[in-house]
Amino acid sequence: MSLNWKEINLVLSELDLRGAQIQKIIQSAYDVISFQVYKEGKARTLLIVLSPGVVRLHETFKGVPKTDKPLRFAEFLKSRIVNGRIEEVVQLGQDRIVRMDVRRGEETYRLYIRLWSNAANLVVTDGEGTILDAMRRSPKRGEITGGHYEGDGVLQNLRSGQNQGERTFEIRELEGPGSFNERIDRWYAEQGGALSLKALREQVQRSYEGKIGRLTAALENLRAKRDEYADAERLKQYGDIIMANLGNLQVGQTWLEADNFYTGERVRIRLEDPNRGKVSPPRGTMGAKFAGAKSVGARFAEAYYERYHKAKNGLADVEGEIAAGQAELARLEEERLVLLAEENPLHLHRALSRQKRVLKPSDKKRPGLTFHRKEWRIIVGRDATENDDLLRHHVKGMDLWLHARDFPGSYVFIKARSGKSVPLDILIDAGHLALFYSKGRNSAEGDLFYTSVKFLRRAKNGPKGLVIPTQEKNLHIKLDEHRLKELELCRDDT
Repeated sequence: MSLNWKEINLVLSELDLRGAQIQKIIQSAYDVISFQVYKEGKARTLLIVLSPGVVRLHETFKGVPKTDKPLRFAEFLKSRIVNGRIEEVVQLGQDRIVRMDVRRGEETYRLYIRLWSNAANLVVTDGEGTILDAMRRSPKRGEITGGHYEGDGVLQNLRSGQNQGERTFEIRELEGPGSFNERIDRWYAEQGGALSLKALREQVQRSYEGKIGRLTAALENLRAKRDEYADAERLKQYGDIIMANLGNLQVGQTWLEADNFYTGERVRIRLEDPNRGKVSPPRGTMGAKFAGAKSVGARFAEAYYERYHKAKNGLADVEGEIAAGQAELARLEEERLVLLAEENPLHLHRALSRQKRVLKPSDKKRPGLTFHRKEWRIIVGRDATENDDLLRHHVKGMDLWLHARDFPGSYVFIKARSGKSVPLDILIDAGHLALFYSKGRNSAEGDLFYTSVKFLRRAKNGPKGLVIPTQEKNLHIKLDEHRLKELELCRDDT
């Protein structure tokens, strides 16, 4: 509920702002601004809220939070009216438009504060009515710098569609002690729509329930992975058992039943590489079949050994991620409780606003694969569409581009870091990924191009994503299985 004209007059009569000096201006949000004024040894804070449904002007007795970054309109007002004196504050008739005349030095400024629920604004003019700036710039209304605004003279145009008819307005009876300013400040803090404590606390609850729920689910997945990694010794045992029974394997066999010579138990082991699927041994003579079964059996054992090493190396990382996740969970819960205990709705509104940010194109869901390696980010496009999307929306001129020479494959990008040169280790890591995700992968080694993104030129009329590099350098890579496994552990699947 917004203030009616009678309540606005009562607020202004209690404040008695004529002759007060404006000492400070704080714009807490786009549509919330406050003036700290001083008169006859007393400081007051005049709060102006232009949010739909809670439009109002009154003294506030709660702390007013500052923004992290200065806002345009507040900076404009600071340059014009701070240290100025209020010569007059009056409501224009019954139309909920407050005119404030401020004099600073030889200059006089007029502030028109329109307290309409769906068309609120604060317009600043010079003494001749020329608009200097407005909180909400509205070309349709002419409320832009250089426009003309005369208050009473344009009132009829502004009132178009705003006819109040014969409706009678009364001053609300609000509970509690103190002046009307005190009571209205307290009422809005408790019940005032989107900026009330109740609504803001519900918003806090929803926001943190979502964050805590997602983090709890992620921790459950990490704990499941930890349990799997903790069973690493069993994987090594299975590899040893397969190697000890190579002579007993048959072509096409998918399970091995044998004694576990470590525990004395009978075990049943699946003969399948989980990363490559089941491998069919070659067909031919009995000797060839035997040799094929033996060779494939060794590959099955090697697959278990690989899983063993990955689990062994990954266990420490997973434990670290779980510890970090638990610490973050505790931090979120503590932060939630602190926000729910906040009694000042403006502080709570500011805290929630700081958590929201407008997504830039680079913050949207990034295509391809992302690897985080020693504080560096490496991005891999898996096909022409992802290569093109990354080039258009997710990389910049100083980022480094790599691509296999003479082979079709992925574009790999190393995101630049301010003031940092790409270390050789990171360049080799990216080179491994560029070769591994190309048709040159089977050769186990090959040459690569690399250059800065700013030196790429799109091929005219070429297929999607095709670029022609300039100032490129050459890098020769021999695939190192150990390095590739380390990179796999650094892959970010979120």
